[in-house]
Amino acid sequence: MHILHVVGARPNFMKAAPVLHALGKRTAVKQTLVHTGQHYDANMSDVFFSQLEIPAPDVNLGVGSGSHARQTAEIMTGFERIVLERKPDVVLVYGDVNSTVAAALVCAKLGIRVGHVEAGLRSFDWSMPEEINRVVTDRLADFLFTPSDDGDVNLKHEGVPAEKIYRVGNVMIDSLVRLLPAARRCPKNGFPERYALVTLHRPSNVDNSETLKSVLESLLEINEDLDVVFPVHPRTRQRITEFALKVEKLHLSEPLPYIEFLALQSRAAVVITDSGGIQEETTYLGIPCITLRDNTERPVTVSLGTNVIVGQDRDKLSSELSKIVAGKAKKGTIPPLWDGHAGERIADVLQSLPFLN
Repeated sequence: MHILHVVGARPNFMKAAPVLHALGKRTAVKQTLVHTGQHYDANMSDVFFSQLEIPAPDVNLGVGSGSHARQTAEIMTGFERIVLERKPDVVLVYGDVNSTVAAALVCAKLGIRVGHVEAGLRSFDWSMPEEINRVVTDRLADFLFTPSDDGDVNLKHEGVPAEKIYRVGNVMIDSLVRLLPAARRCPKNGFPERYALVTLHRPSNVDNSETLKSVLESLLEINEDLDVVFPVHPRTRQRITEFALKVEKLHLSEPLPYIEFLALQSRAAVVITDSGGIQEETTYLGIPCITLRDNTERPVTVSLGTNVIVGQDRDKLSSELSKIVAGKAKKGTIPPLWDGHAGERIADVLQSLPFLN
């Protein structure tokens, strides 16, 4: 069988790696890796391939940044040619970025079967472009690989037949489990002994000057009691410069490769983020997580894990941090099937499909 994988943004690489590894151990499986180039900064893209031990892409479409419409259209145009040339049996798409929905649309039009890894997640917030990508991709996909039971419930509520849904666990956690020993060997490189780790990149937090100013003022307040380590996303750094905002007292760095970032995350007193994947990773690691969003498509990280949603409420952020500093952080458990074997389960499903054998 011929499986074609589509990746385009940093989280996709961590999700695709376990599936590539698992299928690579199977006989009679041909794999093609297509990188859309949606993320093109070396720290946000290229180094992940070497750290995750996945091959260089067979194809890089090199679309770069742009508006949602232009980026999606360019991916579709380039990807259609690749699918017609390569003729895969199944195309696997990952997560909820523009590359995900663009590839799914192309395959649906061409009659190529699609598997969606990380299906069924919902924030129920249609102001998020990712929510649109998630819903459209799941509607088009033939095989829906969910990370947790809420994904199954959401899909069934939307009328997806049960036979299309496969709960396999969380592929992000597969990559974390495999690389955590390497992360724990990383030197501390001058970072503080006890710190809050921050990631910030969503347009709702960084594209408005007043909102970003308020978030940064909160971080400066936190920094009085707990050092703030802040690897700055290129989009966020651009906005900080554009809005002439003050960040001098924070420990800023460039975006970090996965292993180095995982090392920082595993040693943090708390992680403050607006990222979806980090909510999952902190839940597995047992690290307190404070999410600067009004909702999450990963509610299991709140119901079972260490995640607390505070939105842009500075008082709630301060209150949650006070608990953590006082040693009263929220405790969590690891959700079922977040055990490092999700990639193998996906490979098992694909190998069991009669039309591929």
